[in-house]
Amino acid sequence: MRFIFKTDYDQDIRLAKHSGHVFWYGALSVLLLLSPWLLTEYWLAQLTFVLIYSVVGLGLMLLAGFTGLFSIGHAAFLGVGAYTQAVLCNAGWPFPLSLAAAGLLSALVGVVVGLPALRVKGIYLGIATLSFGFIVEEVLARWESVTGGNAGMHVKAPSLFSWKLDSNVEFYFLCLAVVLLATLGIVNLLRSPTGRAFVAIRDSEVSAQSMGIHLARYKTLSFALSAALAGLGGALYAHKIQFLSPDQFNIVQSIDLLLMVVIGGLGSVHGAFLGAIFLITMPQLIALGKDVLPAAIGQAPGLQSAVYGAVLIAFVMFEPMGLYGRWLKVRTFFSMFPFYRRGLFKRQKSFQKSDRLR
Repeated sequence: MRFIFKTDYDQDIRLAKHSGHVFWYGALSVLLLLSPWLLTEYWLAQLTFVLIYSVVGLGLMLLAGFTGLFSIGHAAFLGVGAYTQAVLCNAGWPFPLSLAAAGLLSALVGVVVGLPALRVKGIYLGIATLSFGFIVEEVLARWESVTGGNAGMHVKAPSLFSWKLDSNVEFYFLCLAVVLLATLGIVNLLRSPTGRAFVAIRDSEVSAQSMGIHLARYKTLSFALSAALAGLGGALYAHKIQFLSPDQFNIVQSIDLLLMVVIGGLGSVHGAFLGAIFLITMPQLIALGKDVLPAAIGQAPGLQSAVYGAVLIAFVMFEPMGLYGRWLKVRTFFSMFPFYRRGLFKRQKSFQKSDRLR
């Protein structure tokens, strides 16, 4: 079992806590850099989708996992970023400027949603964000002069000034760079006073307010940052699929995004990536299973939704900490063997007694 003895403050705040982190994250970086030459074109495209959804998952994880504010309409921010990117790129804007504009506009929309949502929480906050998702979907469908309406619109390939990124390998490295910057940004944000304020609000709003944390300010900021990351992911998503229509950003997409962070593991940066891997690979596994199952089950139209629902129920009942929580248990078991005992990760209530009186 690894014990870390810290002797200075610099050792406490560094990103890599020990040599194991340096080795494994370095190996992962090398593997990702070599992926275009190790994978076929199809699986490289799937890995690109994992990177895109990881950016969106980081934003939703910041909102739901670290601030405790659930959104059931997060696909709306994805759509705002995607359509902003499409309109500006088709108008001839360079990719970096259009990407920044997509993130900024999505953040402004997140502030608009976050301000009215400050007065509600729990299921009522979910209903408010769900209503917003319906509004955005309707706007995208009706604003035909800009979005093309239900007929959709094509998206040009991204270009870095005179360099046009029109190959799958070039676009993969572009997504990899965006994911790296977004991950470093989120990790450093969570180590800052702002990130600690987010976690305090998640654990107990009453306690956070008593310590001088401005709830309205930090909740709005969390909505804005989460929407900005969703907008960045939407911009990459627009270039990847090269065609946009309003029905791509409906309630089903929002549920998939929420499913992604819950199954990945709420309250962990790793959970956003594990959830993205699950979201992309699960349809592939279901498609492979259709050949094995009887025709009455394998060809049923609602098979994928039924499997998703069953998996979500199983995780909520038996593994509420998600895939990353399961990995922590497995790692702890081998590091503490034979002294590991059941109940070490027993669920504990995070609210204070004062919360139950409200």
